[in-house]
Amino acid sequence: MPASLRPRRIALVDLARSAALLGMAIFHFTFDLELFGHLPPGTTAWPGFWAVFARVVAGSFIFLAGVSLYLAHGGGIRWRDFLLRLARIVGAAALVSLATYMALPEQYVFFGILHAIAAFSVLGLLFIRLPPLLLVAVAGLIYAGRTLFTAPLFAEPWLVWTGLSPFPPLTMDFEPLFPWFGTFLLGIALASAAARTGLADRLRAWPARPGKWTYRLSWPGRHSLVIYLVHQPILLALVGGLTWAFG
Repeated sequence: MPASLRPRRIALVDLARSAALLGMAIFHFTFDLELFGHLPPGTTAWPGFWAVFARVVAGSFIFLAGVSLYLAHGGGIRWRDFLLRLARIVGAAALVSLATYMALPEQYVFFGILHAIAAFSVLGLLFIRLPPLLLVAVAGLIYAGRTLFTAPLFAEPWLVWTGLSPFPPLTMDFEPLFPWFGTFLLGIALASAAARTGLADRLRAWPARPGKWTYRLSWPGRHSLVIYLVHQPILLALVGGLTWAFG
């Protein structure tokens, strides 16, 4: 589809994604300070504040991914755009897996947030036309499923991504199908409700004349994948370099 015919981006969604990126950077900076001994061991461990904070940030990314899927394809799947975006996310997820495997093979990321968003984007196409209330109900079943049903079978390497294993895997980042696909579906439900009520069109028209601060603050949200990939290496280099330089 020509760019001129595509729906205008919703600035509020980009701003929300920028806020999520800021939260992610704050958490990783805290993690790096702990890693280099500037904060007590266990500062970011579950169930402390920073671990909960990380879950909220991860959930916001997954929720916004559901919102974006509906805004982009709720009126009809644009396969070329969808497959190009999926290929970028899959490639970035593979890069994260490779980098973490090289750095810490016993805890490498095999189904982190990018892996989850890629998988949920494909699965989300099966649900994208459902009414919002039905999507909320399905999301509730997914949340309940993680609480009510687990089995050792799902600890097998090819099933652990479901999140139904009673034994949590040893990994640096893990957003499994249960319960996080429920969060993704809630994002689709909100965007669908906004589209059906005309709210999405009103939000696309806001602001009528985008100012420089709106543009600057939403810029990270428009380039979230690149920022996601580069921010932690930069923070590690910064904290590690200053630790080396100043002890």
